[in-house]
Amino acid sequence: MTVRVGVVGGGQLARMMIAPAVELGLDIRVLAEQEGMSASLAATRVGDYVDVETVREFAREVDVLTFDHEHVPQSVLRALVAEGVAVHPGPDALQFAQDKLVMRARLAELGMPQPDWAAVASAHELQEFLDDHGGRAVVKTPRGGYDGKGVRVVRAATEAEDWFTALAEDAHGGALLVEELVDFTRELAQQVARRPSGQIVAYPVVETVQRDGVCAEVIAPAPRAGVRLAQEAERIGVAIAEGLGVTGMLAVELFETSDERVLVNELAMRPHNSGHWTQDGAVTSQFEQHLRAVLDLPLGDASPRESWSVMINVLGGPVSGGLDERFAAAMAEHPRARIHTYGKAPRPGRKVGHVTVAGDDLDDVAYDARAAASHFLH
Repeated sequence: MTVRVGVVGGGQLARMMIAPAVELGLDIRVLAEQEGMSASLAATRVGDYVDVETVREFAREVDVLTFDHEHVPQSVLRALVAEGVAVHPGPDALQFAQDKLVMRARLAELGMPQPDWAAVASAHELQEFLDDHGGRAVVKTPRGGYDGKGVRVVRAATEAEDWFTALAEDAHGGALLVEELVDFTRELAQQVARRPSGQIVAYPVVETVQRDGVCAEVIAPAPRAGVRLAQEAERIGVAIAEGLGVTGMLAVELFETSDERVLVNELAMRPHNSGHWTQDGAVTSQFEQHLRAVLDLPLGDASPRESWSVMINVLGGPVSGGLDERFAAAMAEHPRARIHTYGKAPRPGRKVGHVTVAGDDLDDVAYDARAAASHFLH
């Protein structure tokens, strides 16, 4: 009997799980938020993932449940687990990707290196933190932020006044997360995969380039990453996966500081933008690896196929016309480029696809990837 994998969320991450699922002989089914989403090819249901009955009905049709995002409420996840549904990653792990304050506290317990931080429930507390950290800091909403949303660099507590007002109006109360403004030289990402039975594999640490809070480029492996840095990033990723009980893919976003420290920025418990290069540049893609992990199957080789891979996000898309009109020219001029689109209409700032090139010379690979991606941007 074919194993049935259910994915909650119909975005591009679910879409990119479809091909490896088919290759592995799996029956992949998607609960999409609405019709016509990226993963519509496998969408067997359309509904609201915050509604426990909707997710419960979907879960009855599959053998294991996993996710395209981390936004399914804890109440829904715990109800499913109580009913015997195999949920990977489970609610005990996902809570640390859903709430940044909970994450920071747990990482501190695990002894993970991270920026100085505090939970602040008032403008007075935020101002005290600012005064103690050079007058500038990063303020984040603990829940729901991604791709630069819910994040502000502030110089005065008044710059977060609207967020404190929203907290005061919320019957549940709460606090904001404030972090020191890290003097970092670049951003990195470390991915690991973990099975429920405990096996872990780690991908090479990569360099990520952010523009306007959104990942724009990924270079794998990270250039100028010596043995010490690579080992430290892997140590952090493995320790977090084990310490939080993650099952599936885990991405640990990192800062490399000017004094050569590596600090944990944020976590994602699913395939991640920093790992899209693995589709074409690694022996086992992050999407196949995630499926293997949540099914507790032996994990695949995470080694790179080539010396270098460069992934460029297509953000926004062409000013006029569709993406499909640009394929022929991009393919003709850049035959090494692997082009992936997400079935999304172009819109400013929207992730509508990515391009990856792999090869032996980093300069050539980066040029080819950027030039191929540019066909879809003008």
